Amino acid sequence: MLNIPNTLTIFRIILIPVFLTAVVYRRFDYAFYVFVAAAITDKLDGAIARLTKKSTPLGRFLDPMADKFMLVTSFIVFLIVKLIPVWLAILVISRDIIIVAGWLLLYLTGHAIRVEPSRLGKFAIASQFVLFTVILIELNYGSMGFLRELFIWLTAVFTAASGLQYIQRGLVFANEKKSGS
Repeated sequence: MLNIPNTLTIFRIILIPVFLTAVVYRRFDYAFYVFVAAAITDKLDGAIARLTKKSTPLGRFLDPMADKFMLVTSFIVFLIVKLIPVWLAILVISRDIIIVAGWLLLYLTGHAIRVEPSRLGKFAIASQFVLFTVILIELNYGSMGFLRELFIWLTAVFTAASGLQYIQRGLVFANEKKSGS
C-alpha cells in the first residue's frame, strides 16, 4: 500500500545515491542538505503514520531498512573519503552483519523472530546519525571542537554494547525455543 508515509520512506531511499554522489564529489554542502532532507522525511513518515493510523507492513519493513541503507552507505563513503576511522566503520558494519546473520540463522532453524530494537540499539543508531551530522556541519561551517571525537567514541560504545546485547538476546531466544521444543 503506497500511502504518504511509505512514499516519504521511498523518497528517503532514493536520496541515498544522491547523498553518496555528493560526498564522493566532495559537495559536502549538497550532502548536508540531502542528509537533513532524509532526516526530516524520516521523522515525518513516522509521525504521519502514527497520527493517521496509516502504519503498514511495508512501512514497518521499509522504514528501518531506509535508515540502515543510509547509515551503511554513509559509513562506507565516509571511510572512502577518509572522514571517519577505519576501525569505526568496521565495528558498525560488522555489528549489522552479525545481527542480520543471527536473525537469518534463527529464521532458517525454524525460529520465526521479529527483531525489536533495544534502547541501546536506538542510542547506537541515533549516535551514528548525530556523528554524520556533526561531520557534515564541520565540513560546511568549520570545526565543532571536540564533538566529532566525542561522537566517534559514543558511536563506538553504543554500537558495540548494542551488538553484544542483540547477540545475547538471540542466544537466549534460541535456548528458550530449544528448551521448549
